[in-house]
Amino acid sequence: MLTGKQKRFLRAEAHNLSPIFQVGKGGVNENMIKQISEALEVRELIKISILQNCEEDKDEVAAALSKGAKAELVQVIGHTIVLYKESRENKKIELPKVRK
Repeated sequence: MLTGKQKRFLRAEAHNLSPIFQVGKGGVNENMIKQISEALEVRELIKISILQNCEEDKDEVAAALSKGAKAELVQVIGHTIVLYKESRENKKIELPKVRK
């Protein structure tokens, strides 16, 4: 689980990113989740855009994607979802340390 401080850090990092996936009329499917998992392994932090014609609720889409890709849901803002998953091979993002 991410702390509030880590989520703030990731939101700032994601600010300049462009969405690389779009969820449309078809909603969330296995193929999309697989592609998102692969993109997260390479990039760690991605934005996903929910199109106007998507019939599912944006929060449900966000929950389905984060659960399916085993990623952390950083934020849902407007029709954009930000997901984070620490990469095994391509670690680029250094999260702020959690103080105990």
